[in-house]
Amino acid sequence: MIDLHSHILPAIDDGSKNLEMSLEMARIAVADGITVMACTPHIYPGVYLNDTQGIQSARDALQQSLDAHGIPLKLVIGADVHLVPELIPALKKGVVPPLNGTRYLLLEPSHHIVPPHFSDMVFNLVASGYVPVITHPERLTWIEDHYPLFAQLVQQGAWMQVTASALTGMFGPRAKYWGERFIGDGLTHILATDAHSSGRRVPVLSAGLAVAERLVGRDEAQQLVVGRPDAILRNVAPADTAPLRRPRAGLGSKLAGIFRRSP
Repeated sequence: MIDLHSHILPAIDDGSKNLEMSLEMARIAVADGITVMACTPHIYPGVYLNDTQGIQSARDALQQSLDAHGIPLKLVIGADVHLVPELIPALKKGVVPPLNGTRYLLLEPSHHIVPPHFSDMVFNLVASGYVPVITHPERLTWIEDHYPLFAQLVQQGAWMQVTASALTGMFGPRAKYWGERFIGDGLTHILATDAHSSGRRVPVLSAGLAVAERLVGRDEAQQLVVGRPDAILRNVAPADTAPLRRPRAGLGSKLAGIFRRSP
């Protein structure tokens, strides 16, 4: 499996605290069947001032440590990028890294408020030749009133990434419901761990994958953790990747009856 969202680089953001934790995270990932992991620390002006050069250097140092310890995990770079007006120029200048140097990038919306001009900014990224992969929409506090917006963004060329552990209930019933809804409605391109530690938020995909298999079947579930992530790393054009699986009739309504809105 391929995990394209992790905070495994040590002491660079709110993820791994040190090299020892990063090595343990890597061991957990390998034990789960993950062979490739993207190092995607936050880039958030004024908070996490990471850039391509620093992320690449940290990745190289960690890869060297993994190799020295005999941990068979390949690392590539990217970033968990916040949506800011200067994003497109920063991408073009090489200051902000897309995933593995491709047209794809992780895009993290604000958790608590709808970003101003969100749809327009996503559209501008697509129009500029990028494919924004919107991270963990199921965990946004404003998803209830804006779910149709994400379906619209998918139609406009954005991709969606659901957190594997959200499907197992780690982030509560609300995130679990919306994660299942995104997958069941055929609006999810990839699963990722968004791992932050070797404790609670660990790099494990298999448990979430099992939930996805029950929702959309084995073939589409494998696309979430192998097929499309591999296509991203090879910079395959979206039109040449596996199309999203059409939802089973009535699945969205069935899920909606289980959970509509948290208190």
